Amino acid sequence: MTLVSPTVRPVAIASDRKPVLEIRNLSVDYGYDDNAVHALQDVSLTLHAGEVLGLAGESGSGKSTLAYAATRLLPPPGVITGGEVVFTSSRDGHGGDLLRMSDAELRAQRWRDTAIVFQGAMNSLNPVYTIGKQLIDGIAAHSPRGQKEAAKRRALELLDMVGIPKDRLSSYPHQLSGGMRQRVMIAMALALEPEVVIMDEPTTALDVVMQRQIVEQVMSLKNDLGFSVIFITHDVSLLLELADRIAIMYGGNIVEDASAREVYREPRHPYTAGLLHSFPPLHGPRRELRGIPGSPPDLMHLPTGCNFHPRCPFAFDACKTIEPALGPTRFEAEEPHRSVACLLHDPAVAPGPVPVELGVRPTETSPLIKESSTS
Repeated sequence: MTLVSPTVRPVAIASDRKPVLEIRNLSVDYGYDDNAVHALQDVSLTLHAGEVLGLAGESGSGKSTLAYAATRLLPPPGVITGGEVVFTSSRDGHGGDLLRMSDAELRAQRWRDTAIVFQGAMNSLNPVYTIGKQLIDGIAAHSPRGQKEAAKRRALELLDMVGIPKDRLSSYPHQLSGGMRQRVMIAMALALEPEVVIMDEPTTALDVVMQRQIVEQVMSLKNDLGFSVIFITHDVSLLLELADRIAIMYGGNIVEDASAREVYREPRHPYTAGLLHSFPPLHGPRRELRGIPGSPPDLMHLPTGCNFHPRCPFAFDACKTIEPALGPTRFEAEEPHRSVACLLHDPAVAPGPVPVELGVRPTETSPLIKESSTS
C-alpha cells in the first residue's frame, strides 16, 4: 500500500481527446480445448492521447493478461480468441490493428508506437549483459545500420533522463538497486519516444519512498514527452494520485470505468467501493477498513450471472442469473463519461434505488479526499 495521501487529479473529459489505443471486445483463453480458462471476455477499453489510464483489480482479475494480449506478447498457452487492438497515432494518423499486423509490421511498431514496462525488472533484464549493451542493442535494432555510436549516445541520454549516473552504463543488472533496475526498464520503454507506454505494476516490491520517486519521474517524463500511459496496479490509492481515469477489473471483465475523482468520491460498483475501503485516508474523518469477503472467482468455474454476486453485500436474486453489461450509471445525465457493470444501475431490474454507498450524487461534497490545488 502506498502510504501517501490521495490527491485526486481533476476530472478529464475523455470526449475532448482523440483515441490513441482502442481495445475492442478482446477475449483471451488459457488452453486449447474445452477446458480452456476464459481469462478475458469481450473487454473493451479506450486510451486517449495524453491520458493516464489506471487499470486496477485484485490479483487474477486479468490486468496483465490484457496488457500482454494487447501488445501481442502473451506467452503460451495464452490464446487471443477475438477482438481488435487499434492504434492510431496522434502525431500523423498512422496505425492499424495490432492483432492483424504481420511480424515485420509489428516489429516496426514496437518501441516506436507502443512500449511496455514489464513487472519485475530483475526478471526482464538479461543478467549476463550490461544495461548499456541491452539499451544500445535495442535502439540499434530499430535504427539504420552503422548507427552504433548514435545508439550509445541515446542510451546515455536515457540514463540521464531517468536519473541514473551515466557511468552505470557498464553495470550489470545485479549491480543495481531495485529502483534503478526499474528506471532502466522505463528508459528502455522510452528509447524511441513511443506514444503509448503500458506499465505493468512498475512499483511492485519497491519500498514506498522508491514508489514515490518512480511515479513522480514517470509523470514528469509523461508531461515532457507527451506519451499516454496505461498504468496497471492492484494499489487503487496509487492510481488516485496519478491517473486521469481508472478502469476496475474483476473476473476478466471491466466492471467500472470513470475518472479518478469519480471513482474516489462516488464508486458505483460494489467491488470498487470494497477496494476503496482497503486503505485508510490520511486526511479527513477516519473510516472503517473492511476487506471484501470471499476470494476472487475461479476462472474455470465462474458463477452464473454477475461474477461478483457471491461476494457482493448488495446482491439480489437477479444477480445470480443475469450477467450485467458495461453501460451507463443511474446518474447518466450528470456523469455521461463513466460506465459500470452492475444490475443496481439497471432500473428495469433493480429492486429499488441505488444504495446510498453507491449513489452519492456528484453535486454533493465528500470529506474523504483532500482537494487538489488544481481542482
